[in-house]
Amino acid sequence: MASCTEKAVWTSEESRLILGGEGLMRVLTVDEPADSLVLRAACADLSAEALQANEYTALCRRMISTVTDPSQDGVGIAGPQVGVLRRVVAVQRFDKEGEPFEVYPNIRIVAFRGEREPGPEGCLSVPGKRGEVLRWRDIDISYTSLETLQDTIETVQGFTAVIFQHECDHLDGILYTDKLNLE
Repeated sequence: MASCTEKAVWTSEESRLILGGEGLMRVLTVDEPADSLVLRAACADLSAEALQANEYTALCRRMISTVTDPSQDGVGIAGPQVGVLRRVVAVQRFDKEGEPFEVYPNIRIVAFRGEREPGPEGCLSVPGKRGEVLRWRDIDISYTSLETLQDTIETVQGFTAVIFQHECDHLDGILYTDKLNLE
């Protein structure tokens, strides 16, 4: 497996997974031991070449279709949740007009501000459970802009910031259950 800092093109296995269907992707869950190993793995960045490939376009479309399907009805999803160990998330932007879903490649949280606040969380990969997690409400994210293929930094606040933190944790093999507020 590629390391977190290595930029990689799509493997043949990833291409088969992403391009092998048009519908929803299977969401990996902690209920399956093999899925848990994927969910606990760290993800690799995507190269400029990978971001311009058909696989990336298809992955974006399929991740959004999966997370917005009534069977899932989520507000975010990360690559590992659909079996792709790449730093990519799809997040519903409650802070933007129309509350669109947007996809962010090579994403990282680069700054946290203010106090952490408790809030309820659930996860498509941890079915049937919810818990309270402390999260920052003001963060900066860094991601690769598809227009320039350069890193972009954006400030995100409120509930959308919570979603980004939850999804970025997935990219480092962390589940919200690891951060439950037990106080």
